[in-house]
Amino acid sequence: MKNLVLGNEALAQGAIDAGLSGVYAYPGTPSTEITEYIQRSKTAKSLGIHSTWSVNEKTAMEAALGMSYTGKRSMVVMKHVGLNVASDVFMNMAVSGINGGLVVVVADDPSMHSSQNEQDSRFYGKFAQIPILEPSNQQDAYNMMHYAFDLSEEFQLPILLRMVTRLSHSRAGVVFKERRTQNGMQLPIDTKRFALIPAFARKQYQTLVSKKDLLIKSSELSKFNKLELKNSNLGIICSGIAHNYVMENIGEENNYSILKISQYPMPKDQIKALYDHCKMVLVVEEGYPFIEEILHDYFEENPKIIGKISGDLPFTGELTPNIVGKALGLTKDIDEEIPDVVSNRPPQLCDGCGHTDMFNAINELIPEIGDKNVFGDIGCYALGALPPLNTINTLIDMGASITMAKGAADGGMENAIAIIGDSTFTHSGMTGLLDAVYENTPITVIISDNSAVAMTGAQDSSALGRIKSICLGIGVDPKHFITVIPLRKNHDEIVEVLRKELNFKGVSVILAQRACVRIPSNKKEEIKQKIASIKN
Repeated sequence: MKNLVLGNEALAQGAIDAGLSGVYAYPGTPSTEITEYIQRSKTAKSLGIHSTWSVNEKTAMEAALGMSYTGKRSMVVMKHVGLNVASDVFMNMAVSGINGGLVVVVADDPSMHSSQNEQDSRFYGKFAQIPILEPSNQQDAYNMMHYAFDLSEEFQLPILLRMVTRLSHSRAGVVFKERRTQNGMQLPIDTKRFALIPAFARKQYQTLVSKKDLLIKSSELSKFNKLELKNSNLGIICSGIAHNYVMENIGEENNYSILKISQYPMPKDQIKALYDHCKMVLVVEEGYPFIEEILHDYFEENPKIIGKISGDLPFTGELTPNIVGKALGLTKDIDEEIPDVVSNRPPQLCDGCGHTDMFNAINELIPEIGDKNVFGDIGCYALGALPPLNTINTLIDMGASITMAKGAADGGMENAIAIIGDSTFTHSGMTGLLDAVYENTPITVIISDNSAVAMTGAQDSSALGRIKSICLGIGVDPKHFITVIPLRKNHDEIVEVLRKELNFKGVSVILAQRACVRIPSNKKEEIKQKIASIKN
């Protein structure tokens, strides 16, 4: 029987059926549905699979490694920029190796639908020298989870599994397999490999490097890498979802030589066989020209290899069947003029959102403080950078609002304001606030607390009911920690609080506290009860 599921849901069910014991994640589009599916799963609950949201991607990956240390199978899930946050442990656990199977699922976002960049996570896998898997469809995403955990335990290495937006968020029928039982607890025989002092780390790194040829051989034999040589001048190397776009253009009955790559390191023998067989090789891949660059390393820079570097495919944005068809010489440009009725519209904050009331208060003070002084962060409130608010001046990465405001103040800026959400504050803002407190930097930090990770679906926030105690514990002066309720009726009061704290030559924190308007009433009552229990 086929089950109609999202790519993310297929992957999540695959992990459950592969004997998963714990998933650790921080919500981020396009990866969020993976963890949410496991949290909603009755099967996962009955099996006791751990599935609570982590504070950030680094803590998630460290916890997943800790579960792997006990011999159980764990998974860590994030979007592509989250891997930047987790890269410290990611690189080091490739050296230490793992115990129970550990799969790192990263969802890339070509075209930047909800992200600051469109970086390609395959480069991280290559950098760490570990196997990479890249499903091309929903059934692949399901099947690869079983294979990924087995591969992880075979080589004692974490596995990077790369999704992309279009695969994560599209549905298809998927056949599920029989579920495997979870691993029992079995601690590693040699724990020294997990203690990466230089004396042990050097040995472990040699072990990692020595696996290179075995990993390439595994890719050559992988059922997910498939080579078909036919009587054609043009050969195609495609990976991941790009394989679907190729097949949509040429059909199953075609005369092209095709190498489908879904497991890395690159299968060198298969690549050489296709390269020698064809007069021209087109590389079709979603994201950066990862495969194409490696081919130029293998065969030197030459016009036989075409793709993104050569300009035959666009370097930025998502691929489409039409783009791929044009590169194959099978289609022409399609008129992509979009009627006004369905054209893109800039996103806006929800009606009645507390962020809007906070921005309106800041905007009233712009003539007094200057129009380039507001440092923003990642969350719903990032929309304050757009019309009609036009409040925020910078948006770089999680937590950067506080540290950038501090640096600007260090550079002589007066009236520097940082605005950050509650979950982003606990994700990456706390350490920046400690920096500011340590030097008593004259900045005003606004923590816009809507009691949820609202931008990705109102998941529970680790900050719930804890922000005041965190800030006071870090060292914020209690006289300059002020709580306000961002409502239109409180506008004048908030403006005066802001004006007073901007005049203070030290660290001020204003907690703008009002639950997200999209949270259901019953959930808001639960939030109130949780906050009350924390305070008690």
